[in-house]
Amino acid sequence: MYCAPLAPSDIVAIDDVPVTSVARTVVDLARTVSFESGVVFADAALACGSVTVEQLSAALLGAKGWPGAPRARRVVEFADGRAESVGESRSRVALARAGFPAPVPQWEVRDASGRLIGRVDFGWPRWRVVGEFDGRIKYGELVRPGSAPGDVLFAEKLREDALRAESLQVIRWTWQDLPTFEQSSVAARLRRALRSG
Repeated sequence: MYCAPLAPSDIVAIDDVPVTSVARTVVDLARTVSFESGVVFADAALACGSVTVEQLSAALLGAKGWPGAPRARRVVEFADGRAESVGESRSRVALARAGFPAPVPQWEVRDASGRLIGRVDFGWPRWRVVGEFDGRIKYGELVRPGSAPGDVLFAEKLREDALRAESLQVIRWTWQDLPTFEQSSVAARLRRALRSG
């Protein structure tokens, strides 16, 4: 059972309706759902500015000794507001489970003159390796008015060419790779890239 008392600071009003604060809600979810799902919730709350790391830490203190609190602590310690999608959050969990070094989320790649080449989902600067999570939404719902999916695909190809011109290895994966990431061909390619980088 995951029931726990509410402190007055855990309750906020939205349109005069009492609800739990974002920090308390994230911690409660992290106590009760899988680690991966908890990370998705925590990342999203941090990314949209609904909560701060300090607020999550304070909510964790209030949950000390409760069922699931150790898992919630791991979630909060792992959470990163730089994740821009569920796919990126799940990718970070998959990378960690597969034993990869922690990447730099939203790594800004610049050329020798300091010009921005692109911002990538994941970077391992030391090894000159880039990781990109590709969700179909980028080529569908997120296509700007006046553009076609083919335009987005072509721009992405040019961006990847520019990254490779900076002696970076680019490894891409999709939703289908995440459930079995550790045993996937993507993970094997990433391991080879990090060894050779």
